[in-house]
Amino acid sequence: MAYTEEEIFDKVRDAFVEALGVDEDEVVMKAKVIDDLGAESLDFLDIVFRIERAFDVKIPRGDLERQAQDALDGEVYEVDGVLTEHALEKLKAVMSEVDPSEIVHGLRTKDIPRLFLVETFYRMVVKLLRDQAAAEE
Repeated sequence: MAYTEEEIFDKVRDAFVEALGVDEDEVVMKAKVIDDLGAESLDFLDIVFRIERAFDVKIPRGDLERQAQDALDGEVYEVDGVLTEHALEKLKAVMSEVDPSEIVHGLRTKDIPRLFLVETFYRMVVKLLRDQAAAEE
């Protein structure tokens, strides 16, 4: 089934509203999932589950980080939990919806989820639906 951008956003927003108990008007593209919407680590599983069910897709766990690592072509991704400069550049490319000023030297791998926006999930769904449609052709 083909979805409009609005339909995709509505379903993504619904997943956040249901999982976090926030108001619809709080769930905007640039809302930070942790800092603005109050999500905790377990909430991410609930959000992902609801999105997967709504769109009949499978969201690979750790997909954004894996994309950034894959783009490094064998270079070092992190040292003692801190992302390397090259890893930061790749993460900026993979998460282009995030303000680049937030992906800075000293960013720890464990802090990447703090960067997630509602738009991050929206873009993931758009990509998965595009990939799914291409595979069906």
